[in-house]
Amino acid sequence: MTKRTVEKRWFHFHRAILLSPARLSVAGFLAIICLGTGLLMLPAAAGPDLTLVDALFTATSASCVTGLIVVDTGTAFTLFGQLVILALIQTGGLGIMTLSTLLVLMAGRRPSITGRTAIQDAYTHSSDRTPGKMLLEVVRFVAIIEGIGAFILFFCFLPDYPPAQALYISVFHSVSAFCNAGFSLFSDSLAGYRDNWAINLTVCGLIISGGLGFLVLTELNLRPLQRRRSWSRLSLHSKLVLSTTAILLASGTLLILFLEWNNTLAPLSLPNRFLGAFFQSTTLRTAGFNTLPIGDMANVTLFLFIIFMFIGGGPGSCAGGVKITTMASLFLTGLSRFRHHYRPQVFFRTIDESSISRAMAVMLTGIFIIVAGTVLLLLSELGNVPHAESRAKFLEWLFEMVSAFGTVGLSTGATADLTSPGRVIITAVMFMGRLSPLVVAIAVTRMRTPPRYHYASERIMIG
Repeated sequence: MTKRTVEKRWFHFHRAILLSPARLSVAGFLAIICLGTGLLMLPAAAGPDLTLVDALFTATSASCVTGLIVVDTGTAFTLFGQLVILALIQTGGLGIMTLSTLLVLMAGRRPSITGRTAIQDAYTHSSDRTPGKMLLEVVRFVAIIEGIGAFILFFCFLPDYPPAQALYISVFHSVSAFCNAGFSLFSDSLAGYRDNWAINLTVCGLIISGGLGFLVLTELNLRPLQRRRSWSRLSLHSKLVLSTTAILLASGTLLILFLEWNNTLAPLSLPNRFLGAFFQSTTLRTAGFNTLPIGDMANVTLFLFIIFMFIGGGPGSCAGGVKITTMASLFLTGLSRFRHHYRPQVFFRTIDESSISRAMAVMLTGIFIIVAGTVLLLLSELGNVPHAESRAKFLEWLFEMVSAFGTVGLSTGATADLTSPGRVIITAVMFMGRLSPLVVAIAVTRMRTPPRYHYASERIMIG
């Protein structure tokens, strides 16, 4: 291979990957997952029973802050293996796109217009922040919030564990909660602490903080809520995220109370029933922790969980899903059509058309990924088994698929029973769900110049 050929290939690689933060994010995530898989395969990380597929699944779940597991984290991995998982969770929580942006800045390159759009969509909707400033803000908020969470959890775990172990457990769960990962060192997640209000509320606070998005946290920090007229000073994005999050948390809590009152909530006292319902509603923000047995819940509850998991959290956050602003924008668009308004309006503002178009693209891509993944999962796990011999399996596999796409981590227990092809399918869906359908679409599609002409329009019948 001549020097000219090498330079030519490097030029094409540099242009196709390094100058596109979106594509660089995909490549960065793949590199982190491969590195994590290799480290977990080391004898110092786990026993000889850990297969390559299980290591890949665990590394992807940790990097994509999903929380689905096929082996128990607290028993299958050594301290070194758990630290590798913790590092993967933190890397995924910070966002490989931020790290990729830092690499671009260090190389002295400015992101392209398309790349800058992807960065701003992931971390902020305004153009007054440079990627470097965004990185510093992200690191600062993560360190402060995770530190506060670990400090509180330390004193909660201290009565049950030696100080060093209590500190390790608190740091692990604080990072996992803020990053919305759902990994736990306990085999039953946090079910053993379902009556502990301090642990439950601390974990809920970390989950909510990690699911709001860094832009919202920045605005709340600059404009504390105790200031006069502070709500009116927030951006439309922050108002939508905060209000929709509150609605989802409240509605989820009430629905879980109503549907599980005489089921999984029955063994709890009256105050703890409300705590258990609120915790499960919070963890649906794509966190993945649970204090109630998910596999014992009613079918209607599991179906509602699927809807909430698909929605996810806020853009630019550690949460997954299609994002709450996507659902809010489409809901408001439909509501405005019924009211014969051309443009959706909320909080005395109009949502621009580009945001609506982007929301539709994300929604359709998410639905396509879930449908395709569910079909492949049913083929790999059940094949042509008659429905009469596989009842309830469809709901379980659909639940696992949406949990993987939304990077939630909740499971009915079916994930551990997946075959190797099924685990590979779930792994691929976790990867696509973490990067978000829109960023993946930008990463794999060349942006072409829009055509200078269009065909004549014609009406069609709808409905």
